[in-house]
Amino acid sequence: MLKRMEHANITVTSIEKARDFLKLAFPEFDHRGEGRSATKRWEHFGTADTYIALEEMTDKTNADRKPYQDPGINHIGFVVEDVEGLGKKMAEAGFRSGEVNVEGDGPYRKRVYIFDGVGNEWEFVEYLTDDATKANVYE
Repeated sequence: MLKRMEHANITVTSIEKARDFLKLAFPEFDHRGEGRSATKRWEHFGTADTYIALEEMTDKTNADRKPYQDPGINHIGFVVEDVEGLGKKMAEAGFRSGEVNVEGDGPYRKRVYIFDGVGNEWEFVEYLTDDATKANVYE
């Protein structure tokens, strides 16, 4: 039985750039641990309960995965309290994002996709209802 998602593990071209993006999106995230082996460098970045495991690519010239076409993670979604405020803050910091989409007849949620500057897409959702049947209506 699932209690919660503990972490996601993603490969990035720069741990520092990924960490800067995540810190702006989630000010409560912090360095949890790091390591290095002969073939990779990694960092866990998040809270005591949840984190993103960042693994840095060793061969930065071999990044030919096509999101939504090739196997792998396309994006990770997070629930936040203020999608529009977060989108504005990220745009002011120079990150590219799509429009905030307002969804549902209520409306019941808002979502935005923001790109971290090193090729990763992140989804942020703000739910406007506590009713899961309304929040999870897909149009």
